[in-house]
Amino acid sequence: MLKLCYRHAFVLCGLIVMSWTTLVAETTVLGNARASVALTRFVQAVVDSNYRVQAARAGLEASSALRDAASRALYNPELSLDAENAQARIRTLSISQTLDWGGKGKALTEVAELDRLVAEAEYRDARWAVAVDLLNGLAQYQTGVERNRLAEMRQQLTEEFATLAQRRFEVGELDQLELDQALLALTESRIQKAMTVADLAEARQAVYSLGPRTPEAQWPSLPEKLPEILDQSADTQALVQALPGVIAARRRVNMADAVVKLRRRERLPDLTLNFTGGYEDGERLIGLGLSIPLPIRNRFTHEVTAAMAERDQARQLADDATQVAQAFLTSAAERYELSRSAWGEWEQMGRKSLDRQSEQLRRLWQAGDLSTSDYLGQIGQTIDVRESALDLHGQVWQAWFEWLLASGQVDAWLGLTNR
Repeated sequence: MLKLCYRHAFVLCGLIVMSWTTLVAETTVLGNARASVALTRFVQAVVDSNYRVQAARAGLEASSALRDAASRALYNPELSLDAENAQARIRTLSISQTLDWGGKGKALTEVAELDRLVAEAEYRDARWAVAVDLLNGLAQYQTGVERNRLAEMRQQLTEEFATLAQRRFEVGELDQLELDQALLALTESRIQKAMTVADLAEARQAVYSLGPRTPEAQWPSLPEKLPEILDQSADTQALVQALPGVIAARRRVNMADAVVKLRRRERLPDLTLNFTGGYEDGERLIGLGLSIPLPIRNRFTHEVTAAMAERDQARQLADDATQVAQAFLTSAAERYELSRSAWGEWEQMGRKSLDRQSEQLRRLWQAGDLSTSDYLGQIGQTIDVRESALDLHGQVWQAWFEWLLASGQVDAWLGLTNR
């Protein structure tokens, strides 16, 4: 049974650092067998309406708003009014302003912008993940439909065989043991039919769980022709570096660097200027004040140490993400080529030979040249081979979708524009 793989999605607005790499990959790696227009539209509609994607988009919008907020002034002016009636009558109005002496606002803006870029890459990753989940669900459903048809054929075949066996038993051509074998085969076929119906329901639910409940009749089919990887010698390192997950990891390293810079600037005290004007017993008062914190009790060095450790952690995670992505791309390409080659051999030789064998086995049994147990065993084996071929076909598509995800070609194969 085809398993769903949960990995990564589409883009809100293309990252500058990956745009050229993606363009090169689209023109040199993929072959001509692209997704149909119906499949593209269906995937686009489901992805746009998916809650996981909408949540990632909301996160991106939030990070954009926080970036805009960080670009504003760090301190607002303060206004105070004092009145005193004692030996002297005093009325004063003061305004004070704390100055960003160490450039904390600029460093904070840089951190917020890098956080927005991380959210942008994560949004693209979410779209790809949902798209691949949907494609796997469609492949699982399509395979389930074919398996269900095969189960119906098996059940119909065993029903016809059981009926014929009953007639031959009644005229004495078969004994009780052979009749029981035919009836047992019929029972087994009905059990397998029920299991395939359950598997089909599971595949149907996998698609429904990702978006609106579009009627199954409107679900597009996968292309009949399997796609191919056009250029096996493509720069895999460039493909990996353009993946949103790897980009997000690198952006986190840059953000960690910016946080270190911010923490160092936060150690610098900011001075506050104060201007006061007023009257004391009718005489004008004018004052100018300056205050600055004294970093005596806390020099804020541990915050810098922690930020530097987090930067090292981000670097290690980025290296790990790159290494894992490189291995995933290599294995995905190998798996697809192997499974695609096996499917090609089945189409060239296996399918036709099985059709001939099924008809020949029936003639041999009817002529009495083949026992009932041998016939049931061999005809069951031919159907099992057909089921294995269906599983192989589903695995080929799953391997292809894994390669699309690993190489960053999801948008390219579907013919989607960056959004």
